[in-house]
Amino acid sequence: MIVRDLAKAEQSERKIVSEGWDSTRLILKDDNMGFSFHITTIFKDAELHLHYQNHLESVYCVSGTGSVEDLATGEVHQIKPGVIYILDKHDKHILRATTEMKMACVFNPPLNGKEVHDETGAYPLEAETVSD
Repeated sequence: MIVRDLAKAEQSERKIVSEGWDSTRLILKDDNMGFSFHITTIFKDAELHLHYQNHLESVYCVSGTGSVEDLATGEVHQIKPGVIYILDKHDKHILRATTEMKMACVFNPPLNGKEVHDETGAYPLEAETVSD
């Protein structure tokens, strides 16, 4: 059994901070669950151009408001608590935060821990791991 406390994880290497967001990675590849699970904060007024070419992602909004734009269709979907969006086709998208948003995110394949977005908006398939 694995038990982790979000508040403690936020004070460790598991919290990754980048431009417009931070992400606390609670479950990672080394946990051998087949997915990774993160609590991510998108900062107010952030606009993130993303394209997860190596991963599928599901994102559930816990708090805050914003929107996600599907760049293939031009559709803009409002994000608020209780809304999930699923990037099942490696979708190019823009995530915009009207207010600070807290998101629960699942990645498949799982992240190693220290990934940040590259110039295309993707995470690399392999990256440095975090230590507990």
